Amino acid sequence: MLNLRGKTTSTCEGLTRRHLLKAGFLGLGGLTLPQLLRLRAEAAEAGSPLPKTSVIFIELAGGPTHFETYDPKPYAPAEYRGPLGVVQTNIPGVILSELMVEQAKIMDKLAIIRSIHHDSGSHGTSSHLVQTGYYLRDRQNRENEMPCVGSFTAHLRGPNQVGLPAFVSIPGQMRYGGAAYLGKGYNAFTTGGDPNSANFKVKNLTPAQGLTVAQLEDRRQLLASLESTRQLADTRGVASAIDKFTGDAFQLVTGDRARSAFDLTQESSQVRDRYGRHTTGQSLLLARRLIEAGVTFVTVRPSGGSWDDHNQIAQRMKQKGPAYDQGVAALVNDLHERGLNRDVLVVAIGEFGRTPRVNGNAGRDHWGRVMSVLMAGGGLRVGQIVGASNSKGEVPADNPYRPESVLAMAYEHLGIDASVRVPDFTGLPRYILSNRKRIEELL
Repeated sequence: MLNLRGKTTSTCEGLTRRHLLKAGFLGLGGLTLPQLLRLRAEAAEAGSPLPKTSVIFIELAGGPTHFETYDPKPYAPAEYRGPLGVVQTNIPGVILSELMVEQAKIMDKLAIIRSIHHDSGSHGTSSHLVQTGYYLRDRQNRENEMPCVGSFTAHLRGPNQVGLPAFVSIPGQMRYGGAAYLGKGYNAFTTGGDPNSANFKVKNLTPAQGLTVAQLEDRRQLLASLESTRQLADTRGVASAIDKFTGDAFQLVTGDRARSAFDLTQESSQVRDRYGRHTTGQSLLLARRLIEAGVTFVTVRPSGGSWDDHNQIAQRMKQKGPAYDQGVAALVNDLHERGLNRDVLVVAIGEFGRTPRVNGNAGRDHWGRVMSVLMAGGGLRVGQIVGASNSKGEVPADNPYRPESVLAMAYEHLGIDASVRVPDFTGLPRYILSNRKRIEELL
């Protein structure tokens, strides 16, 4: 974590900006991995713990309709209003779609930004933007051109607890949830499987069949001895970084902490029922368990199919909306009851909204010109609607923000200075986030 906003502000490692500048760590090329590891080691020696802030990032892949979720237009003409009704929230005058009934009960714990916008209608380009803060330069690229927010978090913060990964994706990596030039060591640990399944079990948390912990320790010691010979010619700290990754993997496989965190059977039936006995609910419950155990950044992709509803939007929303609504409301309530609502930031975001006019197939098409985003926790000023779209849900009418502002809020919550530059594949220093405008109403 690098929080460098004030002249005397310390980083999470207990080092001031002046110390970092003196050491040359904030020069043109930004921070290298060995330098970060050294900073963390110095923090441990100084007794300065890493902050315990974390993020649950809900990827609404495909682009959810803002009309049938968080920005209904009951007074618009029928072709704009759409097929669903509305529900009154616990804040007078604030309404949501009729399918968001559980979230409506806890609107005082939520913040909904109705004025997020950008200029793309492409799934790929838009997904890359909301997950990294940058448009794709090559629209045909299926790989990250910039690191996603979770990978930067793993790179700069690491896990909140030794023995756990810093970055986990449930059930799999986001569309552009890769580490790009940071290296594959900062990709997400993916759970796979269905957390709602009776036999759900995360792979790679136990030694391979026939391989004992003692044998793993022997192999690790052998690797360490081989790496020590390479360090004689190592002037960039690469060997120590490799050894760091090896140690992390060893702790993950041989320790009990990770297995316990991923074990949903340790939750009571009442808690599991509260989240919902469906994939979305159990995925969000697993995210809460992981965050509480010490994972720093968790992404969740709700089940029920894509939110890319070009056809029969009422039917498709009724299939997935209630499970999403139940799971999110349970998660937010649970965080409050556990006293985690200041430390844990929840974000629910798709890549764009949907077209204002319902199409000929009773669906809505891609629409980047305005979208809604939910945020909760993180010590934010919740219980409010930020911004607005116009009367037909076409464009922002008030307080427009871009997706990068959502990421800026996430980085700020994590204590990461998004103005830090990290070298890309070519050695060119790139800002973690170029557009760093915050959503001031939430602060």
